[in-house]
Amino acid sequence: MKRLWGKSLMTLLLKGASITAIVAVASTVSISAQAATMTEALVQNYAAAMKSSANSQSINQVARLVSDDALISLSRKGKSTSLDKDAYLKLLQNSWNDTSNYRYDISVDNIVITGDQAKANVTTNESWTKDGQQTSFVTTSRVTLTVSTGNAVLLRAVSQVAIN
Repeated sequence: MKRLWGKSLMTLLLKGASITAIVAVASTVSISAQAATMTEALVQNYAAAMKSSANSQSINQVARLVSDDALISLSRKGKSTSLDKDAYLKLLQNSWNDTSNYRYDISVDNIVITGDQAKANVTTNESWTKDGQQTSFVTTSRVTLTVSTGNAVLLRAVSQVAIN
């Protein structure tokens, strides 16, 4: 009888150890999930990083600020198009290659945060020179940012473009 009791106790201890291990893993996952919570500071850091990346015309830095699953919808004068990340980066790179004196500014307001995402109004002002002529765009967007590797990245944008 003592042997059976000993085996049962050992089984319970082993099961108890498994439960302890599961609790430790669950606690780690919980801490990681908490670390992935969106904040207003992450949104503002995104805007500052996008401004710096665009003004330095670094396509690699911009690429890190856009989710691989991004969808960007652009509308102008009743016409619209949607771009995935690759198409957006290609459009941006081609624009930089074809122009000079490129300048980019961004402002963010009306930030609403839910878990690992933020929705915000974003206004960007872009200007450049092409063929000796100065052009400027103002784009107003409602964007969704998500947390990826501890930073905010663009997931969705619905944008209206105005050319001045």
